[in-house]
Amino acid sequence: MIVGTMLIELHAPWVHSLKEKRMIVKSICGKAGNKFNISIAEVDKQDRHQAIVLGISCVTDETAHANSILDNVLNFIEEHTEAEVISVYRELL
Repeated sequence: MIVGTMLIELHAPWVHSLKEKRMIVKSICGKAGNKFNISIAEVDKQDRHQAIVLGISCVTDETAHANSILDNVLNFIEEHTEAEVISVYRELL
């Protein structure tokens, strides 16, 4: 069993309220979770308007498949939000 995890930090400079941020996070998490069958949630900096930190995990039986899923999720997030990706941390267990 291979567990793939990824932590993505995004910066959204146009966001001026936590309500606006929650709408963006909820949209990203809902769409990516349904499309890729992953677990995804906001895991840090919940009280900062312009910072979004998402934790993502997937479980599979092959390392290459886990890497492929995480690559596809990252590409999806980059394409479906105007927020800038600041950092990406990936780990396979």
